[in-house]
Amino acid sequence: MNRPTQAILFDMDGVLANSEPLINAAAIQMFRELGLTVEEEDFLPFVGAGENRYIGGVAEKHGFPLDLAAAKHRTYQIYLAWVPSRLEVFPGARELVLACRRAGLKTALASSADRIKVEANLGKIGLPAATWDAVVTAEDVTARKPAPDIFLAAARRVGVVPAGCVVIEDAVNGVQAAKAAGMRCVAVSTSFPRTALGAADLVRDSIATVTLADLRGEWG
Repeated sequence: MNRPTQAILFDMDGVLANSEPLINAAAIQMFRELGLTVEEEDFLPFVGAGENRYIGGVAEKHGFPLDLAAAKHRTYQIYLAWVPSRLEVFPGARELVLACRRAGLKTALASSADRIKVEANLGKIGLPAATWDAVVTAEDVTARKPAPDIFLAAARRVGVVPAGCVVIEDAVNGVQAAKAAGMRCVAVSTSFPRTALGAADLVRDSIATVTLADLRGEWG
């Protein structure tokens, strides 16, 4: 490896918590309230790209006029009401973040979600913002994944060059963003099949099976 691993940049949705089905159900309910029936699969191309694109892309697909700000606000209302009782934290997620910190690695949360969703999820996971060296959300960048901006911003905040960072992602858009940022990427196949994540440097089944050796690049 050209440079040792110094920082781990964690995506949130689909990596630390099984929030993808929950935000999907919230968005489907929001559209239903507006009189449009959409399917779970409609959202797949927009997973990992942030809620603006996640909701707006589906509206565009159906040619449905939408007040995006109001639609997103309603989706978050539904989602946040469900988080305390319905958000599933992936086994091993919190433990891996804390293990990285104990090992002296910088840790950053880099999510295309809005801060309101990030803070709710991190509270449920038990990793509040103070746990991290940096928390970067959709509001902190202009271009969302698959653009590399969010990972580059996280690297700057923790003071590590891209080549010293490893990203943990679950989405095709996120893997593309990590590679565009010049970073190594470990993907977990919780949201997409392994075959769709082939651009990652390594694919594991879940966050529980990702090890410090994986993150240090000792797999190759």
